[in-house]
Order: sequence, then C-alpha cells, then structure tokens
Amino acid sequence: MEDDVRHPQQELEKRIFYLKALYDLSQEIGYLRETNEIIRNLLLMVIGTFGASRGILFLFDKTRGKVDAITQRGFPPGSLDLFVQKIESDNSLSSEEMTKIHLDPVLSSFNLQIWVPFHVDSTMTGGIGLGEKLSGDPYLSDDDELLSTLVRQGAVAIENARLQQARIDALQQSKKELEQLNKAKSRALDHLSHELRTPLSVVQGNIRLIKKKTQSQTPPMVREEIYESLEKNLNRLSQIQQETDQIIRSYQKLESASRLEVLNAIGTISLSSVLLYPFTEHVLDKVRKEASHRDLRFYFEGAQDLSLRMDSTILEEILLGLLKNAIENTPDEGMIRVVLEQKAQWIQMKVQDFGIGITKENQRHLFGGLFHTLDTELYASKKPYDFGAGGKGLDLLRIKTYGQLFGFDVGVASQRCVHSPTDRDLCPGKISACPHCKRIEDCHKSGGSTFCLSFGEAK
Repeated sequence: MEDDVRHPQQELEKRIFYLKALYDLSQEIGYLRETNEIIRNLLLMVIGTFGASRGILFLFDKTRGKVDAITQRGFPPGSLDLFVQKIESDNSLSSEEMTKIHLDPVLSSFNLQIWVPFHVDSTMTGGIGLGEKLSGDPYLSDDDELLSTLVRQGAVAIENARLQQARIDALQQSKKELEQLNKAKSRALDHLSHELRTPLSVVQGNIRLIKKKTQSQTPPMVREEIYESLEKNLNRLSQIQQETDQIIRSYQKLESASRLEVLNAIGTISLSSVLLYPFTEHVLDKVRKEASHRDLRFYFEGAQDLSLRMDSTILEEILLGLLKNAIENTPDEGMIRVVLEQKAQWIQMKVQDFGIGITKENQRHLFGGLFHTLDTELYASKKPYDFGAGGKGLDLLRIKTYGQLFGFDVGVASQRCVHSPTDRDLCPGKISACPHCKRIEDCHKSGGSTFCLSFGEAK
C-alpha cells in the first residue's frame, strides 16, 4: 500500500467520507441480532465503501476449533469450502498468524489485496479480506485504517448480539423451568385435592353417625356445640378442597385446550346483547344487600347506551367478583366507584376502591389462585364482604380465565396505603379509627386499587 499526500480540502473530504461510512454501517447493523446477518451486511457495506471487486469475511470459534460464520461476494462456488478447510486445519492460529493468514500459499489464490483481522472476544477471532478495487487504484494506509475501524464496529455489534442472545436464551430457559414448576405444582395440588376428598367425606359421615348415637342418649354424652365446631371446621376444609379443585381445573382447561374447544366444552354459554348501565345497576343493588352490614358508599357513573355481546350470567359473576374484592379491601366509611366508558374501540368497566391497596410484589401474583394479600401469619378466613376477609384468589383467577376465553383484557393499578406499606401492617378497618386520617378524604388519598376490564368494540 502507498502513502499519499493530501491538501486540507482533500483531507476534510476524506474525514467526511469516513464518518459517513461509519454512520451508514451503524444504521445498517446496529439493530441486527443474528451474527450471520451482521457479517453479511458488514461485508456488503465494506465492499461498497471501497469499491472492491470481491470480499470474504469469517469468524472462527477457538473453543470448538470450527469456523462459526463465513460469507463472501465475488468468489466462485466452492471457494468457501477451501477457505474453511484451511482455517480449521490450523485451529491453533495465533493472533499474529491470523494477521498473515491471507498470505498462506493455499489462500494466495484468492488474491486478497487488503486483509484485517477480526477480533470479537477471547473465544472468537477471524478476518476480512478484499480483492482489488474496481477503479484499479491501490489500497492506501488510510484504507487500512478505515477498514480496521469498520471491523471494530462490526465486532462490537456481534458481541452485543451474542450477549443479547445469551440473555434471551437464559430467559427462555427460565420460562421453561417456571412452566415445569407450575405443572409440577398443579399436579401436586391436584393429587392433594383428590386425596383430601375421600377422607373428608369419611370423617363427616362418621361424625354424623357418632352425633346421632350420642345425642340419642339421656343426657347426651357430648355437648351439641362440640359437634357444631367439628362440623364447621370440616365444612371449611371441604370448601378449601372444592375451591382448590376449581382452581386446578381452570388451569388445566387453559393449558390443555384451545379457546374454541373450551367454549364448546362449557356448552351452557348464551351470548346476547347486554345493556351495561341497567345491568350494572342491578348487580350493584345485589351487592349492597349482601354487604349491608358494612358502612360503605357506592358511586356509579357512565354512558347509558353501551352494550356488549356477552353471556350475562358470566358477566355478572365477573362484576360480582370485582366488587367483592373491592369491598373486602376497603375499610368502613370508605368508597367504591364503578365507571362505564368507551375509549376508541374499547368499552371499559372499572371498579375502583379507595382502600388498603396492594403491594407491588403481590400485584404480580393476583391472578394466580391460592393467594391472599395479607401476610400468611395474619391471614384468617372471615365472612364474605367483611373487611380483610380476602379469599384464595379464586374470583380473580376466574376473571383471568374468562378474559382469555372471551377475549377481553384485565388490568389492575394499585397503590398500597402509605400508612400500611407492607403485608404485616394492619388497617383498623374503619377510617375514623385510623390515627393517620383526620378526615375521610385522607384515607381516599393514601391508597386504593382499580380493576379495569377492556372489551372489544360493542356489537
């Protein structure tokens, strides 16, 4: 290669050309994620930049002693085989040898006029070579400098792509492991649920038999309240078993069948046009009666002409579940708000409470079933609609399942009460009993949750 002498104007033009070549290359390969795609585009850009008649680029994996990727333009068919054979036969090539590999007698037939090593990391090296320029001009030292810079930029792109692929592979592996763990959990719960069913039935039957025999004696050998306590706790165990069974069945439906198959299997679905405003009013009236022992205020607003094509029984079950969840997380003297609105092609049904809220950690598990937001040591079953009654996540799991079956989105936004930031912090259950709230509005501003159902365009 020859050195040339340039005037300031020529030097400026050269630098502008260099910068443009680097910019064009970054635009061409900066967002690619496949190594083969990167080296193909890199070689084409380099050939175009220098006006070369042909070119070849390869990457060599030192750990495997194999050519990892190779591409060429302008050489006859079969030439790559010769190149790969030579490189892999000398799999202990040092960095210095890689610099001069194009001068090897076997590869001299390629007649490469310029050659630059391609170093990605400690395990991957390679090189890029170009044939003569179509213009007939010789390669200068500036060309060598520019080609080295372009190669370094290509090496960075390849390293980034490999790191990104490694992250993707790790995430996919984690996803597979998580899916396997979930299936194992489902199978274990299914087994436990099945195993519990029979002994519970036997115990219940024996208790009834013993009760009948002992209560017939005068005076009774065992007091009535003892049997009541036994039966109450057995019924509670039976209910847990049944709810667990429903959760497992819901998961299995989603895992083993398509949406259409599940809908066909249900068989009892009756789609009809549901006018949402009167429908929601009806459900709210029902909830007010069920939660009449609570001191809560309900507000309802929305457009009166919105309608959905939906099974009204399932829609009622969904809304009841959201309202029950809101009530059980809102202290007495608190407020529940229901909103119907249309945004673009979406009809949205929002249930908003101004209660205790949900921690960010718990928000990730809300729709998984068998999950409650209180700390486990503080959790205790209460009557439905009581503050802090909670549950086992069955209502929210059902809503998620219905969302996948009927094609609507379920979203949640929540802010945990600033005065009770963790699961172990207990709310007194009544705003006026909270030492942090001088007014009801203070509670409303401190926390709360909004569940939003987004349905497709009304039909």
